[in-house]
Amino acid sequence: MSDLKDPRVLFAAERTLLAWNRTSLALIAFGFLVERTGLLLSALAPSQAHPAGMMLTFWLGFAFVFLGAASAIYSCRQYAVFLKTLNPAEFPEGYGARWGMLVNAAVAILGVGLIVVLYIGRS
Repeated sequence: MSDLKDPRVLFAAERTLLAWNRTSLALIAFGFLVERTGLLLSALAPSQAHPAGMMLTFWLGFAFVFLGAASAIYSCRQYAVFLKTLNPAEFPEGYGARWGMLVNAAVAILGVGLIVVLYIGRS
């Protein structure tokens, strides 16, 4: 338990959570881009498209999207654990400290939804 009684500790943790949120979003976006690269290559040069290459870009993109969603979930969990260590004096009055977690959880849920859409669209 923290004895600092300083709200800057909370704000530092929240900045860290939001940095992980940006990282998660970047991983999800990069994964989507990699996954769609196989479709773009097959559309540009259908005679040279290799099914193995398309499968590779699909699974590699799938892995990046999964990594992004997993990092959003894990960072949300870490932030929740940290919030339990703070004293009530470290929370500014009326400040919603859990909104960052809500945004991170939404990114994780949407990332999992993208994984499902990509997998269904592949079939």
